Amino acid sequence: MRALVLGVGAVGSRVARQLLSGGSVEELLLVDDDLSVAEEAAHSLGPPAEALTVNALRQETRVERFRERCAGLDLVVLTAPTDHRAFAEAALSSGCHVVSTSDDLETVQELLALDPVATNANRSLVVGAGFSPGLTCLLARHGASQLDVIDEIHVAKFGTGGPACARQHHKALRSDGLDWRNQRWEKRRGGSGRALCWFPDPVGGLDCYEAALADPVLMLAGFPEVVRSSARVAATRRDRSTKWLPMLRRPHPEGMIGAIRVELRGWQKEVRSAIVLGALDRPAAAAGTVAALAGRWAVDGRFTRTGSGGLSVVVGDTIAMLDELAALGVRAAVFEGARSDFV
Repeated sequence: MRALVLGVGAVGSRVARQLLSGGSVEELLLVDDDLSVAEEAAHSLGPPAEALTVNALRQETRVERFRERCAGLDLVVLTAPTDHRAFAEAALSSGCHVVSTSDDLETVQELLALDPVATNANRSLVVGAGFSPGLTCLLARHGASQLDVIDEIHVAKFGTGGPACARQHHKALRSDGLDWRNQRWEKRRGGSGRALCWFPDPVGGLDCYEAALADPVLMLAGFPEVVRSSARVAATRRDRSTKWLPMLRRPHPEGMIGAIRVELRGWQKEVRSAIVLGALDRPAAAAGTVAALAGRWAVDGRFTRTGSGGLSVVVGDTIAMLDELAALGVRAAVFEGARSDFV
């Protein structure tokens, strides 16, 4: 396999390491606007990793340079903070499968709109292949198989990966979120809608709030039958009170511990039921592992379809992917308990 990773930050460096650890990688190009960052990562990984840059003053020049780099490659993984649509189109036109780890709501919507382009190219464009979205989509697909009818999906997440992820979290909290309710989208003010959500131990219960998160959009693409879908992010009082200001302190370079929670509600044998799944990990490490594995599945032709979509759309055998993720250290958990209140 010949692959390229665009953006060698906390997530991108882990994608590259996971791709190499899986073997059978003949060429691995690490591309970053800052060549020194790519060179440091390539030196750490060793051959066949090679550092490159596509930095240019004009966006058109950057995209054209990127297109040239993609020639002859099998896979492109986009982990850079911006311009995923332009780079995804360029990679698809060069005959590459594409995996994007972006959790930006607008970016995810733009990538999903590229479904005709990816389908015509007979290539996979995996959207939101990170921790959340990404692993959340996979858990939702797995949990849905245990219900006869599913009509609600609710996601919550805690923690951030590297600096780019922390800045995106800050931006999402001050932007309007989207909830799917009764066949239409409803805007929710960022930082509103407080809900106590329980994550795997030792994180436990945290107050979570509405934000501009991409999970509901991806869930609806995978489960068009749902009546309600929402996503919330854990935030402190300081997070909410300073969301309109620039970040007041430098983000952690690697991110701390994070967690996700996916709750599915529906019917099982005429009984109202709920299934709650979750995971606990460092978001950057988990996102890098999910993205790298999604890339390998795309190249190996293991997805159920080509075109653009999240993991809830393209993965058929969720148990196989979850097993492989567990072998790589990303393990999911199932909530063991009961609840009697359904809103």
